[in-house]
Amino acid sequence: MLSAIGRAFRTPDLRRKLLFTLAIIVIYRLGTFIPAPGVDYSNVQQCLQLGNTEDGLYQFVNLFSGGALLQVSVFALGIMPYITASIIVQLLRVVIPRFQELHQEGAQGQSKLTQYTRYLTIALGLLNATTLVSLARSGTLLGNCPVPIIPDDSLFVIALLILTLTAGTGLIMWLGELVTEKGVGNGMSLLIFISIASGFPSSLGAILNSKGWLVFLTVIAVGLVVVALVIFVEQSQRRVPVQYAKRMVGRRTVGGTSTYIPIKVNMAGVIPVIFAASMLYLPALIAQFNVPQDGNPPAEWVNWINSNLTGGDQPLYAAVYFLMIVFFTYFYVAITFNPEEVSDNMKKYGGFIPGIRAGKPTENYLHYVISRITLPGALYLGIVSLIPLIALVLVGANQDFPFGGVSILIIVGVGLETVKQIDAQLQQRHYEGLLR
Repeated sequence: MLSAIGRAFRTPDLRRKLLFTLAIIVIYRLGTFIPAPGVDYSNVQQCLQLGNTEDGLYQFVNLFSGGALLQVSVFALGIMPYITASIIVQLLRVVIPRFQELHQEGAQGQSKLTQYTRYLTIALGLLNATTLVSLARSGTLLGNCPVPIIPDDSLFVIALLILTLTAGTGLIMWLGELVTEKGVGNGMSLLIFISIASGFPSSLGAILNSKGWLVFLTVIAVGLVVVALVIFVEQSQRRVPVQYAKRMVGRRTVGGTSTYIPIKVNMAGVIPVIFAASMLYLPALIAQFNVPQDGNPPAEWVNWINSNLTGGDQPLYAAVYFLMIVFFTYFYVAITFNPEEVSDNMKKYGGFIPGIRAGKPTENYLHYVISRITLPGALYLGIVSLIPLIALVLVGANQDFPFGGVSILIIVGVGLETVKQIDAQLQQRHYEGLLR
């Protein structure tokens, strides 16, 4: 492995890409610690030291910003507006026929969809920045902090702060696209990877300091097992064999080859987990905005939400979270994998599944395979996502437990894809790649 890494840095073109990627990562991490204008950094640190945000409502969003959200830095919004915009544009293909037509137009249509995603990212960034500033002004962002985060809340300072946070979202989006174009791997995925991985040392350190060496070593052992199982499932796939008949094109005979359709056990990736967490995040957010500021007791429905849908140690929260992940897995797979389209493409190029007639029978067979293989994938996502909640009950670790949930899914998924891309580029220049 070390010799392969050495070959990667000895290859001029690949070394340039790797160093460029590392430089972008350094810039991104620096931006997470630069305070936004108008924010009192010392007051923010004082609020964080009080520890009121360890199990707070915004930990999930803070996870994707690499800790920048609760620091109220220029990159406080992180990559979440872009993730949300990408998901919305992808879902709109089902609702708006024009979006589906652009998707089928190839590179030109994809560039148009990318442009729409950028516009929507800026709009969502502006909306999120406004919400974040209002929460910071009220003090609820950092757990009812006694000192003001924004001492001067004049209109000019607030407008400048909102503009800066929105611009930070645009800059992150640009940095990610630069990595995709000139670096190694998918830029947006790598930035999410770095955001989540940056929290691993502090999470493990907190477990070590509060629980001792025995619990710490147990967590490490469980983490290694979980990582190995996640890699195994993420690499698992159902290969549907496809045979292409021979046909004459001009004077040449083409076809007659055998291939397969790789259907992954986890086709949906981490999207269902993000959907489920976001949906469960909304009731808690609505309840928080309906807590009276004059000291009066909140309404009964607010108390019920706070008692049942805001913490991982609550059985109802865990059950609803699991069921929503299963539902969104089926929902997302149904949107992204179209058996009718796959069947039509196979029929157009003379392909067929051995033992299955082309056309409607092939479509029905693919429906059957997808419905069966999605079930273990959905259960797998649900179980892995519940690991931080189980750890919260067993060892008292907060929901940023590093070896579980969306964090470990993204870490393993992005890590595997990036290593594969580096390996492919090495194999273009050497007989041996990064992997054996």
